[in-house]
Amino acid sequence: MVMKIAIQPFRIFMAAILLLNLQFSACFAGGGFRQPGKSGIADSSLSGEIRRQLQSGELRGQLYYPKSVSMFYTGSENMPSWIRPQDGMGPAWQAMLMIDCVLQFGLSHNDYHPRELTYTQLHQILDTPGRVTPALQARYDIVLTDAIVTLMNHLHYGKLNPDYPSGRIDAITTGSFQAPWALIAGIRTGKIMETIEEAEPKAKEYTDMQRRMHLLEGIYQDDCYEVPQAEVRKIAINMERLRWANLEDSVYMHINIPSYTLKLYLKNTTCRFRVIVGKPSTPTPTLLSTIRYFTTAPEWKVPSKIFRKEILPKALADTGFLELNHYAIYDGKGNYVDANKSALALVRRQPEKYFARQSAGCDNALGLIIFRFPNIYDIYLHDTPEQKLFKKEERDLSHGCIRVEQAEKLAALLLKNDRSAGQIKALHQGVAGNINRNIYLKKPVPLKITYLTCEVNEGQYVTYPDVYQLDDSLEAALYGNLQLSVNK
Repeated sequence: MVMKIAIQPFRIFMAAILLLNLQFSACFAGGGFRQPGKSGIADSSLSGEIRRQLQSGELRGQLYYPKSVSMFYTGSENMPSWIRPQDGMGPAWQAMLMIDCVLQFGLSHNDYHPRELTYTQLHQILDTPGRVTPALQARYDIVLTDAIVTLMNHLHYGKLNPDYPSGRIDAITTGSFQAPWALIAGIRTGKIMETIEEAEPKAKEYTDMQRRMHLLEGIYQDDCYEVPQAEVRKIAINMERLRWANLEDSVYMHINIPSYTLKLYLKNTTCRFRVIVGKPSTPTPTLLSTIRYFTTAPEWKVPSKIFRKEILPKALADTGFLELNHYAIYDGKGNYVDANKSALALVRRQPEKYFARQSAGCDNALGLIIFRFPNIYDIYLHDTPEQKLFKKEERDLSHGCIRVEQAEKLAALLLKNDRSAGQIKALHQGVAGNINRNIYLKKPVPLKITYLTCEVNEGQYVTYPDVYQLDDSLEAALYGNLQLSVNK
C-alpha cells in the first residue's frame, strides 16, 4: 500500500498533520489505532534479536549500507527504533511517509525495500501485540533503518555519484555528514522528516529544482494534472548531478557546460560570464577543484595530441607558421629545435619525442590570463584572443579547456573578494604589458564544473542542449529497469 501525499520540503509541520489524519483513517476496520501496552514490544528481547541478526550476517546481502546500519544500532545500543509504541506522528510513520514521497525527490520507490516495508506489516506489529514474532519485528526495524539511511545518502551524495559509490559511503566514519549519527539524533528529537530533508543540498540551484519536482510529482499529480514525464525525468537526473556537485560554499565559481556559462557567487551578488567548452570529441570534464592563483601573459605548453594533429602538420605545410604564431619546438630534454624543413621531417617520424610551446602575447592560445586549479585532466580556465566566438549561441568549440569572456574582469573580482585590491594594479600591468606574472589568492576559491541540462530560473523551467549526449544513460541508470520515457 502506497499513500500518495504531497509533501512541501519547507512545510514539514503541515505534512505531519496530514500524516496524523491519514494514519488514523488507514487503521484496520473496527480495530482503530491503539498504542500497545506492556505486553506489546519487549525492547530487551528485540534488542537481543537485532544484535543476533546483525552479527549473524543473515541480512547483510539485502542491506544497501550494512556497515552504516550496524553503526546505527551500535550507537543505539541495539534498541529497536521504529517499532516502539507511538501515535500517528511517531517515527515509523514519518519514515514511511518519506519513503512514499521519494518521487518528489527524483528517486524511485524500488530502492527502499518496498516488498518488506508495508503498512500492513507495520500495523500488525504495532496494533496487535504478540501477533508478529520477535525475529520478524527485528527484521522490519533493521530493514527500515537501511531504507532511511539509503534515502539520506541518496539525498546527500546522490544515488550514482561516481566519486562516492555506496561502498565508499558505507565506510565513512568521519566527516560533516554521516547518515547513521544524523538519524540517531533525529529519532531522539522525534523529527524524522526534518532530519531526512536536512541531508539534501542547500544550493539555490537544487532547491529551485526540488520545488519544481514537488509541484510535478506532488501537487499536480494529486490535482489530476497531466504531468510531462520527460520534464520529470530531466529534473530528476539534474537533481542527481547537483547532489554530486557539492555547491555548499558561500563564495565559489560554478561553470555549467550545457549552458556555456560561468557564475561567480560572491556573498552579496552573482556575476555571470560566457564560456567556451570542449567539443563532443574532446569534452570538458566535470570536476571539483579550487582556483589558487592566475597567471598573466602565460606561456603555453601545447598538449601532445594538439601538437601532433594540428601544429606539426601546419608547420610542415608552412615553415613560417611557427614564428608567425609564436611557437617553438623542443626535444624531450628541453633543447630548442631549429624548425627547418629537414628538422621538421625528423620530428614527423617520432613526434612523441618532441613538444611545442607558445610564448606569451596577444595571439597566445591561452590569451592574456590563465586561472590555475589542480586537476587530473590537465585542463585550464583561460582567456582567448578569439573573442568573437563568444557571440555564438552554441559554444562547444575547444579541445577540453574552458575559455572565459572578460577574463581580466573575472580576475579583478576574485582579487577584490580576496581583499587583495593592491594586487589589481599588478594584474592590469601584467595584462597591458604582456608581463608573465603569477598572482596568488590568499583564500582559494572553490571551482565546480557541472553538466546540468536544465534549471529552474525564477520559477521558469529552462532546458539546455545535451551537448555530450549524457542524459539518456544517466536516466536509464537512475531509473533502473524502468522503460525510458517516450515523450521526448
